[in-house]
Amino acid sequence: MSTDSTKPEEKGFFEKVKETIEELWDGTKDKAEDIKDSAVETYDHLKDKVVAKKAVATKKAAAVKTAASNKTSAVAAKAKTAATEVKAKAETKAKQITAKAKTETAKAKKEVADLKSKAGDKAKAITSKATAETAKAKTAAKTTATKTKKTAAAH
Repeated sequence: MSTDSTKPEEKGFFEKVKETIEELWDGTKDKAEDIKDSAVETYDHLKDKVVAKKAVATKKAAAVKTAASNKTSAVAAKAKTAATEVKAKAETKAKQITAKAKTETAKAKKEVADLKSKAGDKAKAITSKATAETAKAKTAAKTTATKTKKTAAAH
């Protein structure tokens, strides 16, 4: 008879552990590949969402930027208009004040000229009156002196 038995050989402890580890390793590799595929799909899905949201955010940002630019332009235009109006009003007011000052200066000069002419006329009148009175007084004095001389000579 032969020494080979018809029964399957029983494996030893270490061989069983080795087979178990190989099974676990194969299962882990399969699971890792599944997880990797799932992660890639999730990543692609999230990437698509982010790109879509980024495009929407970019459009909104562009719209906000345009609106802010328009508001800034409108405010600048209003400020420019207001400054122009204030400048025009100031120029008009300055012209009015200058015209009024010129008018008042002309009036004052005219009054001074009138006073000077009146004073000159009065001075001439007084001078001529005084000259006339002086001439009368001189004539009267001469007449009196002549009469006195005549009277003194007659006596």
